[in-house]
Amino acid sequence: MHKGYLCIVLHAHLPYIRHPEYDYFLEENWFYEALTETYIPLLDMFNRLLNDGIDFRITLSLSPTLIEMFNDDLLRERYKRHIKRLIELSEKEGYRTRGDIHFEPIVKMYKEKILRIKCLFEDVYRRDLTSAFKALQDTGKVEIITSAATHAFLPNLSMYPQAIRAQIKIATEHYKQNFGVYPNGIWLPECGYVPGMGRYIKDAGIKFFFLDTHGVLYGTPTPRYGVYTPVSCPSGVAAFGRDVKSSRQVWSSIGGYPGDFDYREFYRDIGYDLDLNYIKPYIHPDGIRTYTGLKYYRITGKTDKKNPYVIDNARKKSEEHARNFITNKELQIRFLSSSREFRNALLKPVITATYDAELFGHWWFEGPEWLDSLLRRIFLDRRNFTTITPSEYLGLQDSHSARLQVCQPSMSSWGNRGYNEVWLNSSNDYMYRHLHKSIERMIYLADRFSHPSPPHLFTSSLLKRSLNQAARELLMSQQSDWAFIMKTGTATEYAKKRFEEHIGTFHSLYQSIISNNIVERWLTEIENRNKVFQNVDYRVYCSGGY
Repeated sequence: MHKGYLCIVLHAHLPYIRHPEYDYFLEENWFYEALTETYIPLLDMFNRLLNDGIDFRITLSLSPTLIEMFNDDLLRERYKRHIKRLIELSEKEGYRTRGDIHFEPIVKMYKEKILRIKCLFEDVYRRDLTSAFKALQDTGKVEIITSAATHAFLPNLSMYPQAIRAQIKIATEHYKQNFGVYPNGIWLPECGYVPGMGRYIKDAGIKFFFLDTHGVLYGTPTPRYGVYTPVSCPSGVAAFGRDVKSSRQVWSSIGGYPGDFDYREFYRDIGYDLDLNYIKPYIHPDGIRTYTGLKYYRITGKTDKKNPYVIDNARKKSEEHARNFITNKELQIRFLSSSREFRNALLKPVITATYDAELFGHWWFEGPEWLDSLLRRIFLDRRNFTTITPSEYLGLQDSHSARLQVCQPSMSSWGNRGYNEVWLNSSNDYMYRHLHKSIERMIYLADRFSHPSPPHLFTSSLLKRSLNQAARELLMSQQSDWAFIMKTGTATEYAKKRFEEHIGTFHSLYQSIISNNIVERWLTEIENRNKVFQNVDYRVYCSGGY
């Protein structure tokens, strides 16, 4: 008899990056790397579990911008080229390391992995990862949820209800187009929340979302069960709170599993280690060194003298860490279920463990193996808990006639200090005066042209295209990634350029619409460059809705 549940949530997101105007664009590699190291390996792992008869549950949020990139023919073709180059590089490395007892087995492992990824992408999934994820959802084992349309940090837009509604409504409609049904849940970007946001989520027909720990614990009134059952917001939408212990154990590179000395070192890549003339065909065409994904060393310790990676040792360690995590969750469930709060409760405790999906495979190379071992052992070992999805847990509440505690969560986010600081600070605060002005102008356009008619100097079709493109440019300017990158300093100039380009294009469209002077050729160029959300309707920004 299970005494509790584990709700594992992976959040998959990347900013929308697509540059048809260049044959090669460095930041597009973020997407290709994540496909190779995270998204396709996770698909493969979930399908192996299904084929082996493992009964598991996991929740996966796919951001709309990520799905748009999955569906883009240009990016699919470029990914095919990316994989071809990786295969060529692994074959070249096979010759270079032949006879080396340390590196030859590692190169062989990479080549086998890359060839399998190519086979899965082209022959099994037929380049259509969205359909592959939909097929997983249809099994009932994987619950796929959405996120805000362009992963906007919603608390910083909260003075404009239309902007929040637009982000959520576009996301839910986009989900319906791709998965055939509306989503039950949403991942609020960066877990950003302010009181009152629940009503916008409720209006979109969504039943649940996730918050960082303090967003629930500091709610009003203080929740009786902490984060170990969801709370019901005044709007009626359920909020699941993150369990700190579960997250830190898996996420932290210092005190968590990914920092183990036997695991692969992320930052030692042959794109930086090998002779430039040798590696140049596989990095940036201008000779800028980049990550190739082929990394031959293990973490070793706090030293620059890294030891070679040992495949078997890392695999054993991932299994050991999976067993350790399960033991810890079993003890946690035992403690919770026997506590005074849960002793006579109708609902059993649920531990909500949330992670960025890109941790598994990309940042933590052994992550997918750890997750595979974890889900298998939870099922086969018959522990005192099992995995569950949020929708299933809420279904148990209904079946037991149990009421969730009503609580107004507090303003919160995840990230440094947990109160929006990453997305509003001296490195990026200049963005918001431009974002707010643009939102005001978009609302004005939507209200003014809520029923476009022919009397304008340009056709109503051209007007509608212009208004929809203005909505797209505004949405793209709102991606939380731009503010995050400016704060971390990893690709600051690119983030600033993208933000300013979208804002500038929006205002150019605004002026052209107001002055009745749209140049169709110019508009077509913009539409071809930023093809996101082809079915967007600008009227989503109308003051009274549409």
